[in-house]
Amino acid sequence: MAHESIFPSLHPAKEELDGRVYVDLSRLTALQYKARDFSFLPTQPVHSILNGRYASRVRGRGLNFEEIRQYRPGDDVRSIDWKVTARMRQPHCRVYTEERDRPVLMLVDQRIEMFFGTQLYMKSVIAAEAAALSAWRVLSVGDRIGALVFDDRRMDEVRPRRSRESVMQILNSITRFNQAMRADAEVDPNGGMLNEALRSALRLAGHDHLVVIISDFFGADEETKKMLKQLGAHNDVLGVLVYDPSATNLPESDDLVITDGRLQAQLSLGKESIRQSVESFTSGRIASLLGWREEIGVPMLPLSTGEEVAPQVQKLLGVRRG
Repeated sequence: MAHESIFPSLHPAKEELDGRVYVDLSRLTALQYKARDFSFLPTQPVHSILNGRYASRVRGRGLNFEEIRQYRPGDDVRSIDWKVTARMRQPHCRVYTEERDRPVLMLVDQRIEMFFGTQLYMKSVIAAEAAALSAWRVLSVGDRIGALVFDDRRMDEVRPRRSRESVMQILNSITRFNQAMRADAEVDPNGGMLNEALRSALRLAGHDHLVVIISDFFGADEETKKMLKQLGAHNDVLGVLVYDPSATNLPESDDLVITDGRLQAQLSLGKESIRQSVESFTSGRIASLLGWREEIGVPMLPLSTGEEVAPQVQKLLGVRRG
């Protein structure tokens, strides 16, 4: 039997936790003060992973002033700024850009496969915090935010709305799912729930949404890619791949226990051939998922459990100044 997930053998008590194994509502709420210096807008800084990704087909809701520049043949004469023209003694006009209303729908994975981490945080915590940062950021720019939060058995649905209450509803759902996780829980890992969530996303996100999938993508298959392409036909789709550094660099240990939630086996990592086989399998899966940008047009942002979330998001999505 082979399985890529490696679960911790310990069952930590909640009272001993410091935010690395479980999240709480107060911490997710406080992340609103870190939800800055990154953007999901189409115009991205040149170093952003999303630079040039989004088309300008999103439904507009108004105009934003951008700059004053010299008049050019073909410009609408009604845009001429006469005060600047008089001062500069050359025709100048005001330029506006379309303000965009882009509802954001997040898919937040809190399955038992996410209850794992070898360094700072569990994957489930990274996903929860990334979702909270995204929700606060979307609300701060005036767009609607909704979510599908799911585990191995159930799913909560929050339709996109432009309100703090909507964000708090999402954070409450994430907290409830997260704190229900246990390493010894009698639950079968359900790879099919990822596709169930995508089917719900296809129903909710008709046109001109940004769909953000925050997951380790356990259970992803050809049907997953097919639905992502369907979503991408009329929406922008972004994958946030939560991974543990052990996926590409196994811990220094002679023996490692792996499990699928029901059966477990021990690997002798002291044997170089076994270590290389396991590392090749796990790192190959990560590389394959990151390759979805070229394969199906879905950018994948990798978030590590070995680092704080906010700096990673700000680095990947670029810093917007001014």
